[in-house]
Amino acid sequence: MYNDWASKKRFQVNDTLRFTYKKDSVMTVTEEEYERCRSSHPVYFSNNGDTVLKLDRPGLFYFISGVSGHCQMGLKMVVKVLEHGSPAQAAADPPAASAAVFAAPASIAETVFMLLSWSLGLIFV
Repeated sequence: MYNDWASKKRFQVNDTLRFTYKKDSVMTVTEEEYERCRSSHPVYFSNNGDTVLKLDRPGLFYFISGVSGHCQMGLKMVVKVLEHGSPAQAAADPPAASAAVFAAPASIAETVFMLLSWSLGLIFV
């Protein structure tokens, strides 16, 4: 479900993701750790409930929940970041009117990615 959402978005270098959650954490991990759903040394870790991550390079970013069992239940996501001015970016961008759902500052597109605690894990809102 989360990868389906992310695959429909076009992220560029310097965009940000905001994770809002309760009783959980977010980790940026390697591809191998993403596949295993575990990391003892994540690239990045936060459990403050409101995590903003800057996508600072082109390529793939791998995110998983840091709470045991949550990743295995599907709380993981891969985000592909394109370089500014990428030909794939220009061709794939939706018209501005449909992009309004993800309204953002003029200089940096910020996607708000809200997660809420739920009895079986986390859900998007």
